[in-house]
Amino acid sequence: MGTILNLKRHHYVARVGIFLIAVALIAGMAGCADGTPAVTEYDLTITSAIGGSTAPATGTHTYDEGDVVDLVAEAEEGYQFVNWTGDTDTIDDVNAATTTITMNHDFSITANFVEVAVYYLTIDKTPGGSVATPGEGSFPYDGGTVVNLVADAADFGGYRFVNWTGDVGTITNVYAAETTIMIDGNYRITAHFSKYMVSAAVAHTVGLKGSGVVFATGLNDDGQCDVGGWTDIIQVSAAGWHSVGLRNNGKVVAVGRNNYGQRDVGDWTDITQVDAGWGHTVGLEDDGTVVATGYDSSNQCDVDTWTDIIQVSAGGHHTVGFQIDGTVVATGNNDYGQCNVDDWTNITRVDAGWFHTVGLKNDGTVVATGLNNRGQCDVDAWTDIVWVSAGAGHTVGLKADGTVVSVGDSDYGQRNVDDWELLGGMITITSRLHP
Repeated sequence: MGTILNLKRHHYVARVGIFLIAVALIAGMAGCADGTPAVTEYDLTITSAIGGSTAPATGTHTYDEGDVVDLVAEAEEGYQFVNWTGDTDTIDDVNAATTTITMNHDFSITANFVEVAVYYLTIDKTPGGSVATPGEGSFPYDGGTVVNLVADAADFGGYRFVNWTGDVGTITNVYAAETTIMIDGNYRITAHFSKYMVSAAVAHTVGLKGSGVVFATGLNDDGQCDVGGWTDIIQVSAAGWHSVGLRNNGKVVAVGRNNYGQRDVGDWTDITQVDAGWGHTVGLEDDGTVVATGYDSSNQCDVDTWTDIIQVSAGGHHTVGFQIDGTVVATGNNDYGQCNVDDWTNITRVDAGWFHTVGLKNDGTVVATGLNNRGQCDVDAWTDIVWVSAGAGHTVGLKADGTVVSVGDSDYGQRNVDDWELLGGMITITSRLHP
C-alpha cells in the first residue's frame, strides 16, 4: 500500500512540474510573438516652473529602455531658462535649454525659469547728429543684454561725433561713434557732436582744425590768441578778451584776460561743452550739471542747481541752457527780457547774445527774446533752420539747404551773408560781444 501511494505522489509532482514549464513557455510566447525578449519601459515625468514650457510637454511619458529623448525648455517673455533639476543623472547638460536624457529608469525632472529684470536705456543727443542704433528715446532691455550704439554726425555742417556722456560705466569706448553698452540697470546717455569751428570775439578769432589743433588771430594784448600749444581740442569758444578750449579728455584750457576769474577752469573735469561770455565761462558736465566762473555781477554764474542740461551758452551778462526735455533755463541780467525763456519748449539749441537770446526748435523754427532795438529778435518767419547764433545786435541762422539768413544790426556788414552756401563745409561763427 505504501508503495502505491509513493507512486501516485511521484506522478502528481511530475504533472505539476510539466504544468509549470508549460505555463512559462506560454507566457514567454505571449510576451514576444516573434521570439525576441520583452522590452522594458520607463516613465519620464516632466514639470515646469512658472515662466516657461517644455517639449515633451509637462506630464508623464513612457519610453523604451535606452531611448534618448530630446528635451527643450522655452522661456516666456520676461523670463529665462535656468536649469533642469530632479533625476538628472543621464541629462547631457542640465544647464542647457536644449539637451537630451537617456531612459534607463523612471525619471522625474523639472525645468526651472527665473524672471529677468527689465531695464530702460534712454538716449539723447546734442545738435549735429543722430543716434542711428538703437535710436533716440527710451528702450526696454533684459538685464545683461549688450546693445550696439551707433552715432551718426550730420551730413552737412562739418559736424563730428565727440563722445557719449551720462551713465557710461558699461560703454566699451565712450569716444567711439560705434560701440556697445551692457545693460544691468536703467541708463541715460547722450551722444555729443561738435564742429570744426571758428569762434569770433570782440577783437580776436579762434579756429579749430579737424586734427584738434587750434589757431587764433587778432588783438592779443591779454594773450587771448596764445593757443599754439593746445592739442586734442574738440571745441573752442572766444568772447570778450579770453579764449577757452575743451580737450577730448573732458578738461578745459583757457588763455587771455582773467580779471574776473573767467579763466579759472583748471580743475574742471568731465566737461562735454564750454562757452565763453564777455567776462565769464560756463561748462557743461557729463552728468548734465553746469559749472561757471568769472564775472557774476548779475548772477550769470548761478548755475549750481541746474540739472539735465544738454547745451549751455554764455552771453554778455546772462547764461542760458536747454534741458533734456526741450525746455530752457536762464540766469543773469534780464533788463531786456533776455532770460524770459520759461515757456519755450521743443528746443534743440540755444545761443545767448549780448542782450538777447535765441532758441532753435525741433521743427526748424526759431524763437527769440530780449533787446530788439535793431530787429535782432525778428526771427518768427524763419523755417528749415538747423543752426542759430546770436551776436551783439544781430542773429544768423543756417538753413537746411546750406543758405544763411540774418536779422538785426548790419552797420559793419555783419549781415552780408545772402550769397553764402555752407553745405558740406560749414563752420560755426559765433558772432560775439562788445564791451
